[in-house]
Amino acid sequence: MLIGMTSEPEQQIGAGDPDGFQRLWTPHRMAYIQGENKPTGPEAGDGCPFCAVPAMSDEDGLILTRGEHVYALLNLYPYNSGHLMVVPYRHVADYTELDERETAELSLLTKQAMAALRSASGAQGFNIGMNQGGVAGAGIAAHLHQHVVPRWGGDMNFMPVVGHTKVLPQLLADTRKMLADAWLR
Repeated sequence: MLIGMTSEPEQQIGAGDPDGFQRLWTPHRMAYIQGENKPTGPEAGDGCPFCAVPAMSDEDGLILTRGEHVYALLNLYPYNSGHLMVVPYRHVADYTELDERETAELSLLTKQAMAALRSASGAQGFNIGMNQGGVAGAGIAAHLHQHVVPRWGGDMNFMPVVGHTKVLPQLLADTRKMLADAWLR
């Protein structure tokens, strides 16, 4: 039994019949599931969020740092706290479309992201990668973005395995400030 849970079912009004489960509601995920803020087409003018974010303040856009050719921002729908992305300003879909300067800066900001995450949160490992195309799992396939997902020993607990729910212990604004302050400039 978990600390703070009783063995008696708790009546949760509006949640159906009483049972032994507590519920962790994540209604903010419904926006992602329903495709809110997704582009309407493949062009930059079709509502691409990665094209719109650079015009926002760093805080509103969850931007951690801005380079000359690419920028880094927190993922609005993270797999782990600190999950960020490195994104070229230019609207390109495929890694092979990047020019030499964009490729170099994407690599540099990825290294800086790892250092900032280690410094700020003690990340012990990383999943780094790109999903190229919708069939490969890219949520926004028309604008290239590289994921940097920090990992810690034991970060997979019973919630994602049994409950298919990820618990994130920190608000995005707090994570953005922590990482932006730790970023190596």
